[in-house]
Amino acid sequence: MDLKFNSSRKYVSISVPSKSQAMSPHIKSVDDIIVLGVNLSKFNKPTQFFICVSGVFMFYLIYGYLQELIFSVEGFKPFGWYLTLVQFGFYSVFGLIELQLIQDKRRRIPGKTYMIIAFLTVGTMGLSNTSLGYLNYPTQVIFKCCKLIPVMIGGVFIQGKRYNIADVSAAMCMSLGLIWFTLADSTIAPNFNLTGVVLISLALCADAVIGNVQEKAMKLHNGSNSEMVLYSYSIGFVYILLGLTCTSGLNPAVTFCSKHPVQTYGYAFFFSLTGYFGISFVLALIKIFGALLAVTVTTGRKAMTIVLSFLFFAKPFTFQYVWSGLLVVLGIFLNVYSKNMDKIKLPSLQGLWNKTVEERKTRTLSQTV
Repeated sequence: MDLKFNSSRKYVSISVPSKSQAMSPHIKSVDDIIVLGVNLSKFNKPTQFFICVSGVFMFYLIYGYLQELIFSVEGFKPFGWYLTLVQFGFYSVFGLIELQLIQDKRRRIPGKTYMIIAFLTVGTMGLSNTSLGYLNYPTQVIFKCCKLIPVMIGGVFIQGKRYNIADVSAAMCMSLGLIWFTLADSTIAPNFNLTGVVLISLALCADAVIGNVQEKAMKLHNGSNSEMVLYSYSIGFVYILLGLTCTSGLNPAVTFCSKHPVQTYGYAFFFSLTGYFGISFVLALIKIFGALLAVTVTTGRKAMTIVLSFLFFAKPFTFQYVWSGLLVVLGIFLNVYSKNMDKIKLPSLQGLWNKTVEERKTRTLSQTV
């Protein structure tokens, strides 16, 4: 629509771009979903689901394997923060490369917001990586499944939120599962250290905050995923570098890694690459099929990661891991159910009782006849 008014003194022009003009020139359609250069919109739904699930499982299982493999190198456990520094460096490079493929390269989100996001990202990934120096990998994964707990606590004390019975039950199942799993780990794991529990708990708290901050910033300023990755991880890289330099933790880490370049830098490159690719498939899964299915797939992936961890890396095992893990899975299901009660219809106790009574009546009548 064009509206023009022309006179000797004034010229007014109001233009409303068409749908195609308003779009970024590198996007062919509003519904285009491109992952790693492949346009998934050209495939049917079952094929899209298969591609996304395959990508999530393949890249994140490799990611988890490499992460545990790096920490299995003798002498590397004290250098979790240095691994995070290297990972942030690789993510920054990947984000810069991806941003070059986008025609609109402007930074839309303010620098102050990125400084906050970078700080939270450093806390989430740095503390998570460092906790592996004190915990078994399966214990760390179980904790990462329970982000709901700090989210609910923050919602109650900060925002005054009230939660339904499903959310409260989910938090209780997760809490009991975590306690049981941690007690089992402390009983049979020779390298268990309470410091690891504190570190992964703090990482969970940062992770619970960062999602809300990122979502609000991207919606408010219309920032892209590649922009978010580039600036948050590059600023975070500077934070960690300054921290390691001030605490004299940089030189010992560099010396150690220079003696084992393949086992540290080599593994860290593929560890970072698979993590970067994995999140692309998760975002595509959310966009196409919704958060409910995405949570189900990623929960299955985490369960598979724990199983593979016990298969590939020698560690003590007890069936308490199984029962406590099932409690956490139940908590995740209750959390998903509470957010999708309109989509998931579970039978009520009254309905089950009525059905049982009807079946008994039917059996009685059939026997009488």
